[in-house]
Amino acid sequence: MPHPAVLTSFPSSPSFLPLILSAAMRMRLLSLLGAGAGAHTPFDAAHAYVTSPLVRPGVLAGVRGVLALYALVAICVALGVDVGDGSGKSFLSFFTNLSYTGVVAYYVAAAVQTAAYARWGTYPLRRWPRALQAAHVVLQSTVVVFPIIVTVVFWALLSSPDTFKTTYSTWSNISIHGLNSLWALLEILFTNAPPAPWLALPLQIALLGGYLGVAYVTHATQGFYTYSFLDPAAQGALLAAYIVGIAGGDVVVFLAGRGVVVLRQRWAVRTGRAPKPDVPEQEALEEWEEVQRQDAEGGEREKRRGDVNDSGVAVGRAEEEAV
Repeated sequence: MPHPAVLTSFPSSPSFLPLILSAAMRMRLLSLLGAGAGAHTPFDAAHAYVTSPLVRPGVLAGVRGVLALYALVAICVALGVDVGDGSGKSFLSFFTNLSYTGVVAYYVAAAVQTAAYARWGTYPLRRWPRALQAAHVVLQSTVVVFPIIVTVVFWALLSSPDTFKTTYSTWSNISIHGLNSLWALLEILFTNAPPAPWLALPLQIALLGGYLGVAYVTHATQGFYTYSFLDPAAQGALLAAYIVGIAGGDVVVFLAGRGVVVLRQRWAVRTGRAPKPDVPEQEALEEWEEVQRQDAEGGEREKRRGDVNDSGVAVGRAEEEAV
């Protein structure tokens, strides 16, 4: 019988229930966000995030690398100019800069992962923790939506004659408020990336809502509104319309982009350009075990065959008759 101290020190089973439930919910949530779920359902079994229906992985890695470098230069130059004129502390208060930083982060990561796949036939993210896999999927979903919203809002509401006043302002605005949407379209059309998971949509709306907090904290701490349409004194009832309109725009762009990706996938299947999934590791192991079992059975048959002499009589029986 176990010592009483052992029984009293061991937690009762109900205390484990919240941990078990939270772990199960966490695993379910990560699965809904596109993370892998074990050997039978690995992350990105078809290598869709690192391949293209149009070019080889090495070319895709090069394209992503060039875009990542250009975007990194553009955002660093913009930050340097803001620091130079004394407004650097407000740089990350603008949704444009936050979303463009996300574009840079995604393209850098995607270029590295694609280059690894082009070299070794797999890529590190597939072996990384599921939380990082889900984060990559969510980041990719924002990269194909937020830049388009930024482009539409800027050119519809915020641009002015000063947009093209100088050579720098022309280049910067085209790069950050125009080419950003081109990067998004290239990700939608040029790669095999699957449709964003549905759970990414409410997460995007939550991120947009979180940015409102950033904008009003900036006003409270630095004394200005990052975007004029967020000024309640100037906009009045239109403020709510702008907020709801941008959220609705996110939904429209998300659904439209998802639809285009589905059409691209169907085209890839019809033309034989769709990526083919790997055999799950467990299945591959089972096939290896089957081959090993067949080899063992073959060895047993050879052994039994060796126990029979040329006249077809078992060796043991022949020895008994000789005695």
